[in-house]
Amino acid sequence: MTKQELAKRIDHTLLKPDATAEQIKALCAEAVENGFGAVCVNSGRAALAKECLAGTDVKLCVVVGFPLGCSVAKAAEAKVMADLGAQEIDMVLDVGRAKDGDWEAVEADIQAVRNACPDQTLKVILETCLLTEPEIVRACQAAKNTGADFVKTSTGFSAGGAKAHDVALMKQSAGGIPVKASGGIRTWADAKAMLEAGADRIGASAGIAILKGWEESTWET
Repeated sequence: MTKQELAKRIDHTLLKPDATAEQIKALCAEAVENGFGAVCVNSGRAALAKECLAGTDVKLCVVVGFPLGCSVAKAAEAKVMADLGAQEIDMVLDVGRAKDGDWEAVEADIQAVRNACPDQTLKVILETCLLTEPEIVRACQAAKNTGADFVKTSTGFSAGGAKAHDVALMKQSAGGIPVKASGGIRTWADAKAMLEAGADRIGASAGIAILKGWEESTWET
């Protein structure tokens, strides 16, 4: 894997609620400079990020239903973001419904978002730290059943982030859907562990540090 190939697999991310306009502009500039695949922001900063990324090949990724997953307006938010021009939508699973075992409601929630943004890459954030292993498996199946394009580990705002074990389980359970690892991935060593476990994409605010760590390593695929 070359540095450029690694960069394209990173979603350069800033989701803090106190993120300023200047920080979003800097995030986008860093993504363009380093060749990251996407910038990932909250919906309230999507218009600014779109403006900053205009004319580049860096994709705009927006989170919806973030970070709790229990909003009833996820599909509406996803449609607004799709109409704005976001190429990728990362939605949070309805974790409470999953814990209830109400998988019909979970799938209906994902399907509503899928229908609202049919042309966008849709990633379903499972929030794996809150799920048992059987629930992770079933959530991956729900994503597959409803036409999602990715399953994703974490928001980074709950009790834990990405774990290599969970990534491997998701890769095994998702029926061919790619896996995005996110949450607490701060170094090349962290990213390497996720990639080796089967992650196809990395979501991180530390993309520059990850690339720097790669440059100092001898890892090969």
